[in-house]
Amino acid sequence: MKKELDERRIVLRPQLLEAVKVARGFGDLSENFEYKAAKQEKNRNESRIRYLENMIRTAHIVDERPKGDGVALYDKVTVFLPEESETEEFQIVTTMRKDPLHGLISLESPVGKALMGKKLGDIVHIQVDETYGYDMVIRAIEKGQNDGDIPLNTY
Repeated sequence: MKKELDERRIVLRPQLLEAVKVARGFGDLSENFEYKAAKQEKNRNESRIRYLENMIRTAHIVDERPKGDGVALYDKVTVFLPEESETEEFQIVTTMRKDPLHGLISLESPVGKALMGKKLGDIVHIQVDETYGYDMVIRAIEKGQNDGDIPLNTY
């Protein structure tokens, strides 16, 4: 995140400011598409900078390898859902890398929280809300690590 933030501040910000300045010189701003597009891109960059600054400011260090052989950050976990007679596979990732549609779940999500530290064969209960919860059985744990292959979310 710091690398992206530096890139956006040091390299991209001056380029986008220059693009706005050049586009402003093209004439009437009310009908100047280049100016509007340049301003929009500059604003998008500033928004991303604020987002990254906030994420870095509020970040906390997570121990990737808890004691023992329980589920940890970046592990792939295969679970069986008895209620649906289905098997699912998840990889536990940080909030900045989550993508539930592709099996990447945040360690801060209800499922992620419930799985962290659990061991092979454990039955894990997920409480969705006050009236509904379900169980899953851990069938396999494939140890993983942060190799940089999982991209950060853009927003």
